[in-house]
Amino acid sequence: MSVAVEVSPWTPAPFALNGETVFAVGDVHGCAGHLRSLLDTIRSLAGETTGPRRLVYLGDLIDRGPDTLGVLRLWAQDAAACSVDKVDRIIGNHEILMLLTLRGGPRAGRANAMWQSERMGGARVVDEMRARVHDPAAPPTYALARAALGRHALDLLLTQRSHLRLGNTLLVHGGLAGGHDAAAFLQRPWTAGVNARWAWITRGFLDWQGGFDGTLVVHGHTPPAKHRKFSGLDDPHVLAHGRLSLDGGSALTGVVVAAEIQDGRYRVLKARR
Repeated sequence: MSVAVEVSPWTPAPFALNGETVFAVGDVHGCAGHLRSLLDTIRSLAGETTGPRRLVYLGDLIDRGPDTLGVLRLWAQDAAACSVDKVDRIIGNHEILMLLTLRGGPRAGRANAMWQSERMGGARVVDEMRARVHDPAAPPTYALARAALGRHALDLLLTQRSHLRLGNTLLVHGGLAGGHDAAAFLQRPWTAGVNARWAWITRGFLDWQGGFDGTLVVHGHTPPAKHRKFSGLDDPHVLAHGRLSLDGGSALTGVVVAAEIQDGRYRVLKARR
């Protein structure tokens, strides 16, 4: 499958990143070929920049698509392999459900039921891991993930961060609650499941037009068709009302979206079949 990457023209915007270039990658959802092409493009664009370069994954690398294990192999690469100085990995709601399932405990049953539902698509990942270890009955546990993914990738999954602040910009999977204190909203750990609302929020964020006290929010989580219902935007991949969405809706559209963000401007990268 051939995947092409379209790079938009630069758009002026009030990002202030202290001189860094940030490459932010939205929801990949198991589309390894798309991510591979995006990373090739990012390596090329990074070679044209000066100053520090950072790659930020916004979560929801897993589920739905055909090759989650392939995605995680690429996602686990170090900064040098991606031609950047640093890689940050932000957790998405799909990773939260997977990790709650794998760790067991009182939240595992509900998390597993949600994760392996048809809507979330986690059953495909369990099947991939079982096929990798040649055990079609292996239960979804840390042991299975370690055997299928390797210790390094599992350690990275377990040490993902909830968000990243750079200058006036917040990178987070879901978003912020409009009109609420951001620090308080972001403080819940991912182990709170659906109560870690920064990974799940749509209403109260995408339909909020009051800004976020000068913070620009770069996020994923909500595919274009659903985004439009809340925001009213024909194109969700533009900075509007303090938000820039990078979820291309890959499971339905075949598009994975990223952005290159610098002080005063950004441009959008779209990988599509």
